[in-house]
Amino acid sequence: MKDNTEPDFHFTATGIGSIPFQDPENSCLKILEQVRDIPFWPQLVQRSHFEDMNIQYSEGLPLLQVNEKERILVTSPESEVEKELTRFFEHFLEGDTAYFSISREYAPGLYNMTELIAQNPDRYGKYVKGHSVGPVTFASSIKGPDGKSIISNPDLLDALTKGLAIKGLWQIKKLASTGKKTIIFFDEPCLSGFGSAFSPIERHEVIALLKEVIDYLRERSDTLVGIHCCGNTDWSMIAETGADIINFDAFAFMDYFLLYPDEIRNFIQQGGTIAWGIVPTSELTPVETADSLYLKLEKGLNTLYDWGLDRKLIIKSSILTPACGMGTLDPALSERVLELLIQLSDKMQAY
Repeated sequence: MKDNTEPDFHFTATGIGSIPFQDPENSCLKILEQVRDIPFWPQLVQRSHFEDMNIQYSEGLPLLQVNEKERILVTSPESEVEKELTRFFEHFLEGDTAYFSISREYAPGLYNMTELIAQNPDRYGKYVKGHSVGPVTFASSIKGPDGKSIISNPDLLDALTKGLAIKGLWQIKKLASTGKKTIIFFDEPCLSGFGSAFSPIERHEVIALLKEVIDYLRERSDTLVGIHCCGNTDWSMIAETGADIINFDAFAFMDYFLLYPDEIRNFIQQGGTIAWGIVPTSELTPVETADSLYLKLEKGLNTLYDWGLDRKLIIKSSILTPACGMGTLDPALSERVLELLIQLSDKMQAY
């Protein structure tokens, strides 16, 4: 974590990224109306396949192309390897963030959100949040010509990890144009269930990949970097990456997260923030209320106090989020998720 002044979040709310709406500007206005303290730009996955969590971050990266028929990201022909990698590293080593920009076609929500905040920055809080696919999920989700995921291709894995890092830096600069302090989450759903017999990557490799991205951004910006995983994983591994924020599904996996008392306690004591994904997305039922979610969150907080952590430290080191992205939900359900999120955040302000 950083040595500079630690943030004081006090259970402010933000989102993960994907939402089920299709109009970029109206989606941003909905978010800004509700999530004022840490607004996030919307990933409109139902608007276009360009907003798929892999495709959206692929522009400028080597040996990748969009299969328009299947609407997925695939690798380019093997004959282009040397040419593509040479071009990539020329731009990367020059620090050419513009070359790795995300176009408006691929992320209109990012552009609309920064423009709207910049028009009236005093209406919103200190922070603005962005997001990106993480290197493990990105490389695990794309297959090469041999049918294997490119996470088993060391050269391409190295290039794509560096590519996501510099694309993250471009995004941070874009978000910072609002005058707000930036937060960026790297989404790593592929780390759910890490450690099973089917895991294609070792623990130390995961840490190294995430740490490379985090260190790259930290050396070149003043952003806060989070890691989001909506399933269960090895949370001690995530804590070792040096991230500023750990975001987990606190509704479904609270007990599993709390199996790592030493690692979580050390993470928080060293300045880390926990983003509690306490509002369920796929598991939301009509019986859930801000009060019921409050009681569930309180159980987790009480466990941290039992570990000897200071109450004031926990309060300043806590953010609230939905459990996961909402891109596949019914629009009315996603609005209910945000309503509960803000109601709970308001309730926790008096905590």
